[in-house]
Amino acid sequence: MKNIQLLGLVLVIVGSFLPLVHVPVIGNWNYWKLDHYLAMACWILSAGALFSIVNNGKNSVRIFAALLILLFIFTLAAVKMQSMQYFSFLPFKSWQETFAGVVKLRWGWIAEFSGALIMLLVTNKNK
Repeated sequence: MKNIQLLGLVLVIVGSFLPLVHVPVIGNWNYWKLDHYLAMACWILSAGALFSIVNNGKNSVRIFAALLILLFIFTLAAVKMQSMQYFSFLPFKSWQETFAGVVKLRWGWIAEFSGALIMLLVTNKNK
């Protein structure tokens, strides 16, 4: 089961380099272009998960996976709020929501969430 958890960890790390957000004029952004601190938090949690997988810490792997999922949800909320804030100069709320809607999520989130879910749901059956 270690191999499956390591596969989930690889998906999380590779997912941080995949396109996560598409801004129309600027292009695709990964975790490093979104925010360096969030990217560092993702990698630190991934390093903790790697340490736990290597040392057979079942509960700590689950804790790190849950923290990664919470970090991804926080990042999605922050992207949505930041896009709304970016267009706050527009006079009507409907215009703000329309222009904030041009910021699209990309397919890299699938790798991020699936990797963390794999680490969370896979259990070691070693006794």
